[in-house]
Amino acid sequence: MTSPLDLPYPADDDRSARAASLRSRAAVQARDREAWLALFAPDAVVQDPVGVSPLDETGEGHRGIEAIGGFWDTAIAPNPIRMDISASFAGGNEVANVLAITTTFPDGATASVDLVAIYRVNDDGRIASMRAFWEFDQIRFSAA
Repeated sequence: MTSPLDLPYPADDDRSARAASLRSRAAVQARDREAWLALFAPDAVVQDPVGVSPLDETGEGHRGIEAIGGFWDTAIAPNPIRMDISASFAGGNEVANVLAITTTFPDGATASVDLVAIYRVNDDGRIASMRAFWEFDQIRFSAA
């Protein structure tokens, strides 16, 4: 039997949080900004990581499509990202994915971090919030 985590892109009619999270992963790994932004509700919020950080000086997250697009441009677009999900736990309109993210830089060096990402979807299956819990001091760097 195939696990939902094995599917590269869930069926379009699957409005679950897990399906939305997998679509998000597929769009990020494909480096498809427009497909990624289309997954979010107009008033969605992205907190990656949750709290005050160099990626979010207020700690309030990136709210709305324009701000989420700005997050894409600064945090996601510059380098290829691989997202390896090791576990996924769904409940109601949310899912918590345990994963490792690896960013590869132009010289072949990488930065990896383990995290938990919690996605919440609205009734239409669009992402209402994505909250990623990870810590900068836990990033692992490797040379090319």
